[in-house]
Amino acid sequence: MKIGIDKIGFYAPHLYVDMNKLAIARDVEPAKFTIGIGQEEMAFAPMTQDTVTLAANAALNILDEADKQKIDFVIFGTETGIDSSKASAVYVHDLLGINPDARSIEMKQACYAATAAIQMAKGHIALNPESKVLVLASDIARYGLRTGGEATQGAGAVAMLISADPKILALEEKSAYHTSDVMDFWRPTYTDKAIVDGKLSNEQYIEFFAKVWEQYKVKTDASFSDFEAICFHLPYTKMGQKALKPLLPETDEVTQNRLLENNEASKTYNKRIGNIYTGSLYLSLLSLLETKEDLEEGARIGLFSYGSGAVGEFFSGILQPGFKGALQPTRHKEILDSRKEIDVAEYEERFNNTLPTDGSTLELEKEDDPSSIYLAGIKDHMRQYVNDNR
Repeated sequence: MKIGIDKIGFYAPHLYVDMNKLAIARDVEPAKFTIGIGQEEMAFAPMTQDTVTLAANAALNILDEADKQKIDFVIFGTETGIDSSKASAVYVHDLLGINPDARSIEMKQACYAATAAIQMAKGHIALNPESKVLVLASDIARYGLRTGGEATQGAGAVAMLISADPKILALEEKSAYHTSDVMDFWRPTYTDKAIVDGKLSNEQYIEFFAKVWEQYKVKTDASFSDFEAICFHLPYTKMGQKALKPLLPETDEVTQNRLLENNEASKTYNKRIGNIYTGSLYLSLLSLLETKEDLEEGARIGLFSYGSGAVGEFFSGILQPGFKGALQPTRHKEILDSRKEIDVAEYEERFNNTLPTDGSTLELEKEDDPSSIYLAGIKDHMRQYVNDNR
């Protein structure tokens, strides 16, 4: 039985910052941001959008009523959840009107959680072939103004429907994974900003890719020539290429060129959104599928997932017949192109204007937020969510 990604979509908030202008405001050569780390725009979430609403809006765009009745498991991967007890999945489950006879949970391991969610979903579908699982990957990356990580912030969500006989990508059985206790990136519960050792994190990412790729080759007898493309978790868009290039000499020049060319296609959306942590790998996959026009059914796509702390995994999938018809490139282009640019001064003001942490009552004006699902405020320590479609 084939199990994999039946539907996939993303959502990004309606505001963004131009990286050239941010660089100038920080007295940095713009090329350091746009070429050095490979970022063009940074999605920014207003107070009316949090990880719950971003995920719900992403799922709203891909699910129909039949899907909602078939879904009996909602798994929410995030490292910027809104509650230390209640799963964000429960809020999304309600906002979308999903079948009540379902499990709903939240998973955390830095940027790896959505991959763990997919692997769990595969097991659930194997035991329950008629079921469907909604996997959500939603995050808001915050490092702080004028910090080393500021240029790699972002906000957004990817939603995936996992099922038997998937329309887009059938996931292959074998994968390779590795865990090591590394303090390269973490966020204590007392702060909303991540702490990162950038140099160490880059080194560990590259080392983990080499380790799981070697392990994967032993398990599967595969080589780079077996892959049409490899998608990477992208904390910034140059990172995947940094891990791939040192290993490319083990294959022929034709394969090297193909993987590097397709790597460029896989970065298209990420360049305009920035780091969305758990969802970054799957935004990369979606970018590849929707912007690389000559991809063919039957092609094998590799995926490298890395979550600081650290856990890494390499796995793969096969593009299914007619996969292009299950994608939404026009809708996703519209999401990106319809956003509003905010200048650096407004970005800084909004960045510092955060939700209260003492339980204060708050009412939020939706203003120009075009999303169907949004945060309307806080009352009695409870976030008040609205879905305008119901």
